[in-house]
Amino acid sequence: LTVGAPQVTDILALQGEERELLRLATSAELGSEHPIGRAVVAHARGAGLIPEQPAAFQAIRGKGIIAQVGDRNILVGTPELLCEQGVDVAAAAQQLATWQAEAKTAMLVAVDGQLAGVLAVADAIKEEMLAVLATLREMGLSTAMLTGDNARTAEAIARQAGIDHVVANVLPDGKVVEIQRLQTALGRVAMVGDGINDAPALVQADVGIAIGTGTDIAIEAADITLVRGDLWGVVSALKLSRATFRKIQQNLFWAFFYNLIMIPLAVLGLMHPALAEIAMATGSITVVSNANLLRRVDIRGR
Repeated sequence: LTVGAPQVTDILALQGEERELLRLATSAELGSEHPIGRAVVAHARGAGLIPEQPAAFQAIRGKGIIAQVGDRNILVGTPELLCEQGVDVAAAAQQLATWQAEAKTAMLVAVDGQLAGVLAVADAIKEEMLAVLATLREMGLSTAMLTGDNARTAEAIARQAGIDHVVANVLPDGKVVEIQRLQTALGRVAMVGDGINDAPALVQADVGIAIGTGTDIAIEAADITLVRGDLWGVVSALKLSRATFRKIQQNLFWAFFYNLIMIPLAVLGLMHPALAEIAMATGSITVVSNANLLRRVDIRGR
């Protein structure tokens, strides 16, 4: 849905200065491979801050990180992570709600067991996404967003993009279960994904579609790979699939049409066998010619 280049948009320090809050959060995030963590590090370096290598680092999947920077214990992540670690997050509740309603991902920062501040990160929606989703709706398809973001942020993005169903707060291990629920509720499901955590869900979906610019494991798990990573490829794949099935149905009709009429006439002696053979050959030519017309079908997404 997004360009994959999140950026820090807001910083709120509840204790001390914003630069010190950013420095500590950045130092903790140095060991993270998550796009949000990399966005925090890039923002700090752009602001001229020099982070400190953490002495210890632990990533909690879907929730955030725990790190030790110097002699200070740092938590960066969701309210759930901080609450689990015994940190009171009530002071940030209003700001969290505000930023989440603006489609921003908010991360809480705690230092030595005390809430220190909040960072907001946002990623722009891909330019073609709105048009792609509109086209999918015109084709009679329902759309759903599966995300680890909180419900407020997910719903704000869904409103911008015009997505029909929102499944938020999904941990990486829960994606397969959510795909199964969508299959039960909506029927056949095609999933588009590009990450390592998407691979099991791509297998579970009736059709898995991987972004060619994504991870190798996602590509291996998918049924279709969009080589260029252009989301219009989803529309093209659907158009090609539907056009192919139409040709199959047409060719079955022509094949049975010639055989059902000509062969019984030949068996009853009402037609020379040679004419029946010619009719069958004509049927084969018709089927092949009709199949070649598939090359003229416009499957462009836009």
